[in-house]
Amino acid sequence: MWTHERYCDETEREVAAFAAGLEEAELGAPVPSCPGWTVRDLLRHLSTTHRWAEGLVRTAAARPRSPRHFAGEPPQADGEQHAWFTEGGAALIETLRNADPDAEMWSWGGDQHARFWSRRMLYETIVHRADLDITLGRDVALDAETAADGMDEMLVNLPYAAPFAPNVENLRGDGETLAFTAADTGDRWTVELDKDRFGWRRSSAADDVHADAAVRAPASDLYLFLWGRRKIDDPAVAVAGDHGLLVRWVENSAL
Repeated sequence: MWTHERYCDETEREVAAFAAGLEEAELGAPVPSCPGWTVRDLLRHLSTTHRWAEGLVRTAAARPRSPRHFAGEPPQADGEQHAWFTEGGAALIETLRNADPDAEMWSWGGDQHARFWSRRMLYETIVHRADLDITLGRDVALDAETAADGMDEMLVNLPYAAPFAPNVENLRGDGETLAFTAADTGDRWTVELDKDRFGWRRSSAADDVHADAAVRAPASDLYLFLWGRRKIDDPAVAVAGDHGLLVRWVENSAL
């Protein structure tokens, strides 16, 4: 993991990038990577999540609270949407910077400390900034180091997502393995599906490991694949091995 301060800095940059994209976007435009959503829906979701996390960290919440408890209702007028997003993002960054990363508090993941939220909010914002870039017809790219840390963050938290993504419980098996390899960084994430759970480890692509299904791509595209923003047939990713196993992973790991 990076330092809490670095996660705060990177989150601030991503919030600014999303806000800048909003200047060019039509609020009613559909978001291709989030079927059924418009840019307005995307904005409201991300800002609500920012405000929820900010409230949880500010109060060092010891138990879950609903997003609405802290976020309230978004404004109805389109002219107020951008300011609502930027104000919520600024409050989030300020609260995260002022927080003790080692402070104990509730989170939906395994790390029950404030530092969970600085890392989680970075990648929540990155994924939805990518959604906005896709909507605007832009090339979507992440720094390779960021994408690699994002792979770790996604895999370490995925087992805890079952309460709101119940299909995660289907990520079990009889020892089948999947390998996700970043062609540019030389990192490999190997996932093994066991009877009661799935496990994973990060290693070097030079390691001689067996995999029943494999995905290879630059780290940025690999991360976007893990989040469903790149598809199995996307030319940016190369797949091999058991296609059905890979489809099972994709369908049940979606958040």
